[in-house]
Amino acid sequence: MVSPQKLLSRHPLQRLPSPSRGVSAIVHIIGIVSFSLSYKYLVDFPTMINDSYGWHWQYLTILGLTVAHATFIFGLLADITLSPTLFSIKNSLALCSAPLEVLISVLYWGISAIDKALVVPPGIHIAPWADVGFHAMPSILLVIDMLFLSPPWTIRAAPALGLSSAIAVGYWAWVDHCFNHNGFYPYPLFAQLDTTQRAILFSLAALTMTGSTIILKWLYGRVNGSQVAQKRSRPGSIKGE
Repeated sequence: MVSPQKLLSRHPLQRLPSPSRGVSAIVHIIGIVSFSLSYKYLVDFPTMINDSYGWHWQYLTILGLTVAHATFIFGLLADITLSPTLFSIKNSLALCSAPLEVLISVLYWGISAIDKALVVPPGIHIAPWADVGFHAMPSILLVIDMLFLSPPWTIRAAPALGLSSAIAVGYWAWVDHCFNHNGFYPYPLFAQLDTTQRAILFSLAALTMTGSTIILKWLYGRVNGSQVAQKRSRPGSIKGE
C-alpha cells in the first residue's frame, strides 16, 4: 500500500506514479535499451562519419539521442532509488530533450518526405528499423514520459525560446567547427545553403523547438488537466476531481 506521504509527494496532475519500480521503470528501461541499440548500430555499421572529426556527434540526431539517453538513465535511477533529486534532474533534462527530439523527428521526416538525400549523405544506408530508432523512438518515448510520468512543465515561452536559441547557435558553431576539419557537412542540406540561408534555417529550427515546448505543455494540460483546474478542486483530491 502506498503511504499518504508518497501520494502527497506526487504532483496532483501527474497521471502515473513516478519515480516508481513499476510502469515508470519499465518505460525507462525500454528507452535505455532502444537508445543503446541505436548507438550499437553506429558501431556495427560504420560509415565515413566514424573516421571523421567529431564522429557521429556531428549529427543533431545523435546529440539529441545522447540527451534523451541521459534523461532516461536518470529516470531509471530515480525509479530504483525513489530519489526526488534524481527525479528532478530527469525532469530538468526532459525540458531540453523532449522538445529537441520532437524537433528532430519533425525536421527529419519532413525533409525526408521531400528528398531524403538532403539529410542522408550519399553512400550511407540506414535500415528502416534503425531509422525509426534514431528518428522516432526518442520523441515517442520522451512524450510518453512527459505526459504520464512527469509533473507539469512551468517553463514559459521566453525561456523556452532562449534555450532553443542557445542550442541552435551552439550546434551551428559545432557543425562549422567540424566542417573546418572534415571539409564536408554531416547533412548535405547544409552544403546547399549559404551563410544567410543557414542562419534562417537554424532560426526556424529554434522557433520550431520553442513551438514544440509550447505544444507539449498544451497537450499535457489536455491529457492531465491544468493548474487552474487543480486550484479549483476539492482540498485533498489527489486527482483534482
